[in-house]
Amino acid sequence: MRRLLAALLALGALTGCSGSPAPAASAPAADLTRADRGAVRQGGTLRWAVDQVPADLDVYTADAPPDTALIAHAVLPSLYRLDEHARPVPDPDYLAGAQVAGRTVTYRLNPKAMWSDGTPLSAADFNAQWTALRDSHPGYGAIESVAPGADPHQVRVVFRQPYAQWQALFSPLDPAAGRLTAGPFAVGTLDAKNGRATLVRNPRWWGDPPKVDEIDFLATSDRLAALQTQQVDVAALEGTVDHPPTAKSADALDSATQTLRRAEALPGITLHRAAAPSFTQLTLNGARGPLADTAARRALAALVDRGKLAQAALGPLGVAAAPLGNHLLMTDQAGYHDDGTVLGSSAKPLHLTLDLIYPDDSATARRTADALTAQLAPHGVTLHARALPVAGFVHDHLAAGDWDLALFSWPATAFPAVDERPLYAKPRPGPDGRPVAGLNYAGIGTDEIDGLFDQAAAEPDQARQIALLQRADQRIWEIGHSVPLYQRPELVAVRTGVAGAGAYGFGWPRYQDLGFLR
Repeated sequence: MRRLLAALLALGALTGCSGSPAPAASAPAADLTRADRGAVRQGGTLRWAVDQVPADLDVYTADAPPDTALIAHAVLPSLYRLDEHARPVPDPDYLAGAQVAGRTVTYRLNPKAMWSDGTPLSAADFNAQWTALRDSHPGYGAIESVAPGADPHQVRVVFRQPYAQWQALFSPLDPAAGRLTAGPFAVGTLDAKNGRATLVRNPRWWGDPPKVDEIDFLATSDRLAALQTQQVDVAALEGTVDHPPTAKSADALDSATQTLRRAEALPGITLHRAAAPSFTQLTLNGARGPLADTAARRALAALVDRGKLAQAALGPLGVAAAPLGNHLLMTDQAGYHDDGTVLGSSAKPLHLTLDLIYPDDSATARRTADALTAQLAPHGVTLHARALPVAGFVHDHLAAGDWDLALFSWPATAFPAVDERPLYAKPRPGPDGRPVAGLNYAGIGTDEIDGLFDQAAAEPDQARQIALLQRADQRIWEIGHSVPLYQRPELVAVRTGVAGAGAYGFGWPRYQDLGFLR
């Protein structure tokens, strides 16, 4: 739960909301400068812009900076990688295979995989990670025991009950012995104060040798200037485009569009576009006010034209404006289905006056709020939109519940049965008897929805698991909890001649393949 909240804070709000699911092409799941390893020359330093260099590479702490995982994946083992469609794929550099028998998963580690001190990956590392995270992470809390298998390269993990999301665990895997690494790269410097992390080739690496000598991750505020002056080679630009200096003013959309055009015009730069692993939604506060009535929430949600709002939000960014119709699965994930049609249509005026909040640093959020206000007005719904400071948006307002409608973003996940349950879990009475919403900011839920999440988390058959998630999503629509809008765009600038970089979607770089074309 803490990691979800941290991710929400990190996403800020490229925001925007249900109506007719107009057919539209989705943005690609990934967009990279692809090349065979043989076409990539040996040597060189790749410079990568980040928002903040972390003080350590612990991705499991609630306050880990967003770029922590980007750097950690270059130096720490991940038993499973996610492909661009959020499907877990075993990484043979670390995992030779895995077998599931009831509640037990037996991992067979690659015998060549070792930490930077020469010790092999082992059950001790798995046990240390389980011990550290079992009280704070639901996946690790589902484990009953961790023990060595039949030989030193086997690890046997026993769950308290069948746990279908086991592939989400131990990726990345932290060492039991402290500050060690086990990736194609090792940490040369990690300087949070001066905003620089330098990764160098790992001399003990057993897989395909890295192409570049070093990767420099540089904390960079002015991404466009850094690209223009050739200080960096790779830079994500969605934040630069969505948070221009004038995001709080009336010309925010023009400013965002101009920023995008400047990026596209940079010489020697290709702008890659893909659907990001995050989505924007309109949340309806069912815990108070006029939207405490289920019929009112359903009627309001049915009035929202997701297709038009997606076009208003994403069209100016040159990204395919496909509306999102599922709370739990993104358009590029297996099993995606637009369940928003369960609402039907509403032609009855509602005669409601509602408060709408959104973060004030997002040009797209402002544009979406304006479009939504205009869209609902003819149906008797008057919106009073409030742009609130992003620094206190979650804690001071969203969690406090002093609103009727809220526009904000959530991270998407490859394992929604576990990771997204807190967003829709039925509030339970706290010590004082009052319901505790947690991350379910709508303040409403049902025992049936909770049960469907729990069944999906324990269901090993993918088809049956997806069917359970579809039922849960339909029930979330039916209670008028929220309206998913669209996947956020991922915009990444890559210098010409750099191979293997771009917009990865759910995935992440294969660091040993990054380099410069011959």
